[in-house]
Amino acid sequence: MVAIAGLEHHFGTGPLRRRVLDGIDLEIHAGEIVLLTGPSGSGKTTLLTLIGGLRSAQAGSLRILGRELKGAGPKQLTLARRRHGYIFQAHNLHRSLTALENVRMALELDGSLDADAMAERAGAMLAAVGLDAHRQAYPGQLSGGQKQRVAVARALVSAPPLVLADEPTAALDSHSGREVVGLMQRLAREQGCTILMVTHDSRILDVADRIVAVEDGRLSPR
Repeated sequence: MVAIAGLEHHFGTGPLRRRVLDGIDLEIHAGEIVLLTGPSGSGKTTLLTLIGGLRSAQAGSLRILGRELKGAGPKQLTLARRRHGYIFQAHNLHRSLTALENVRMALELDGSLDADAMAERAGAMLAAVGLDAHRQAYPGQLSGGQKQRVAVARALVSAPPLVLADEPTAALDSHSGREVVGLMQRLAREQGCTILMVTHDSRILDVADRIVAVEDGRLSPR
């Protein structure tokens, strides 16, 4: 699913140039749940955004779902992003769309289903995360945990082979955070997808098949 070798990344130029990732080697296999942990500024989120095609790889090899993203142009990165689900720390829901419309939007990007099929699948996924009664609710009418459940539904509705999550429990209390991660784990197992999650939350480490620590731009498996 993920095969990284010698990956390096820098920010800035000239005297301000700073190495953020230093020779990263990492493989993630189908069906694994892998957590990236480490202190702030260690390079975790930078690595996640490179894997997710949100940044261009600068050096090394970055093969995601069989595609080499090192040297990929904007169009190739856009196509690569459509092949996985992404869950953000702040859920990133569209405030003007209902829960159902936010989830359905992920299916509209694919374009392979008609309107009725998209609505049916989006509704089924909301039911799977316990929000069947909130299909027509707007984000402003939902709690923090409910918003993140919608974000999980949106990321998983198209059954992507890879789901990337950046601190999905950071803004949630312990109960809501545990529920959200439990949902991710259960739904991912049911769909057979792989999860790579950045987290500082020690309360959810037990969901992982493997934990990889990041420090000063380097990886050290735990």
